[in-house]
Amino acid sequence: MLAVAVFTVSAAWALLRWKPFRVEIVGGSMRPALEPGEWALAVSSSTFRRGDVVVLEHPERPGFDLVKRVTGVPGDLTPDGRILDADAFWVEGDADASTDSRAFGPVPRSALAGRLRLVYFPFDRRRLL
Repeated sequence: MLAVAVFTVSAAWALLRWKPFRVEIVGGSMRPALEPGEWALAVSSSTFRRGDVVVLEHPERPGFDLVKRVTGVPGDLTPDGRILDADAFWVEGDADASTDSRAFGPVPRSALAGRLRLVYFPFDRRRLL
């Protein structure tokens, strides 16, 4: 009985802390790391590092989410020669054909909804990120 209570409290705490949400991968901009049709689990985060795969809201299309990799963090020099502000990140797709910071510039931390942690579908391609 105590074990069930501890598990329930722990699970509730984890859900409130990390606020997991699912993400469908659409398009090939993250190939080969992510394939179209895959489903991933993302968690909210307050810290982002270079190399993290993140979900973000497109800066020019509110409500439209993108999945990209963080390639520049605050203080880094961007490919176009700017230094990223304390609240700015540079994100890029893994493929050359990608709508990302190369098109719309740095994104604020507030645009980053979370980090992808796990691809869970299709089952034969499950893996941690």
